[in-house]
Amino acid sequence: MKLSEGVEQAVHCVTFLTGLSPDGLVSAASLAELFGVSTSYLLKHLQALSRAEILEATLGPKGGYRLARSAAGVSLLDVVVAIEGASPAFRCAEIRRRGPNPLPARYFSNPCEVKVAMLRAEQAYRTELAKVSVADIAAAAMAGDDGAIAARGCAFLQLNEKKTGNRASS
Repeated sequence: MKLSEGVEQAVHCVTFLTGLSPDGLVSAASLAELFGVSTSYLLKHLQALSRAEILEATLGPKGGYRLARSAAGVSLLDVVVAIEGASPAFRCAEIRRRGPNPLPARYFSNPCEVKVAMLRAEQAYRTELAKVSVADIAAAAMAGDDGAIAARGCAFLQLNEKKTGNRASS
């Protein structure tokens, strides 16, 4: 299964936003710069994350993005579904019924075995993604950090985080 580059960008952005102060925001342009990606491409994904209520967006020159809910309440599956959609990756076109000398429908009353196996595998994949939260990813990243990643993030936020004054401290 191949996921779009947007999934990687979305997971990294959502994970990075766990470091914001309660009233902080970061613009799409700043996030794109941080990760060295296209702003217009990233913006499309940030908007999808907002529609999925993973991120909260504030419009205007002082606008930006922040988490809409706790990092522990956002799974990797939530992010993947927001970016890729909820449809199964495998779509059975019932090609077993095509070709020369087609058989009557009664030979195909059982579900396609290929479809059943593929959907079972995808369910296992989705179950595993649902078990991992953005908080888990952030914690794992920090556990392996000698301080350089944290320092880079803090320096970036010092330059790029905007304060709204709209959220109370947790």
